Amino acid sequence: MNPAITKTELLSLLEKYGLSPNKKLGQNFLVDENVVRKIILFSQVEGKEVIEIGAGPGTLTVYLAKAAQKVFAVEIDKKILNVLKEVCQAISNVQIVNSDFLELNVKDLTNGNKVYVVGNLPYYITSQILFKLFEERECIDKFTIMVQKEVAQRLLAKPGTKEYGNLTVAMNFYCEIEDYFYVSKNVFYPKPEVDSAVLRARFKIKKPNVDEEKFFKIVHVCFSTRRKTILNALSNQFDIEKDKLKKIIHMAELHENLRAEDLSLDNYIRLYQCFEEEFSKS
Repeated sequence: MNPAITKTELLSLLEKYGLSPNKKLGQNFLVDENVVRKIILFSQVEGKEVIEIGAGPGTLTVYLAKAAQKVFAVEIDKKILNVLKEVCQAISNVQIVNSDFLELNVKDLTNGNKVYVVGNLPYYITSQILFKLFEERECIDKFTIMVQKEVAQRLLAKPGTKEYGNLTVAMNFYCEIEDYFYVSKNVFYPKPEVDSAVLRARFKIKKPNVDEEKFFKIVHVCFSTRRKTILNALSNQFDIEKDKLKKIIHMAELHENLRAEDLSLDNYIRLYQCFEEEFSKS
């Protein structure tokens, strides 16, 4: 089995095909074998079918293939496919998929089989990919993602902190974060400006019984003006008298002067339920 690609080997391959990392696609390639091995063990992919988001030059793909039953190596960049194909040419359980993961139908790709997902996510579309994972949750058991450290801090944030936001609530709604670790920026080529983190999450077997569209509208409205109280934020977006909104907030056992970051997932669920209870009467 091929070893992980060193920085020297990666530069040689890129030069061979006249390539350089694509900044627009957020390409920062892992070039540290110890970190690659750590991610593979951490991902718990042994004997599983795996979708790799952003396979790039195949640094992680090679080791995923060694551990997993099958790897769907998804890569949007047509130019780097030649490198990926060369690196994986002798590996029988890798299927290269030239596609944008955001447009991929996971169920069709895997014939409905439950898969694990592993990926080093580009910063500029991290949130979009996370929501795509949430959308495809019926076909995904676990996912292990590498994200910028500040994004990880948002996903791990507790109520009452500045990092806590829409994304935190969504992550807690759909998933349980099982574990995480931080990764130095020095193990990438080119070296990014910030450190990264690797998180492993499992989708909840039972998610809250709510109308998701209505629930996340309430969450989004509360966070849309973070400096405002939830009463003012909700009154700005919903055509409801303030006194009635106060009543709903109090029914949820909350104070109207709280701000969006002060509410836990359970608080938001209760707030949603009180909205539903109040408007089901009319």
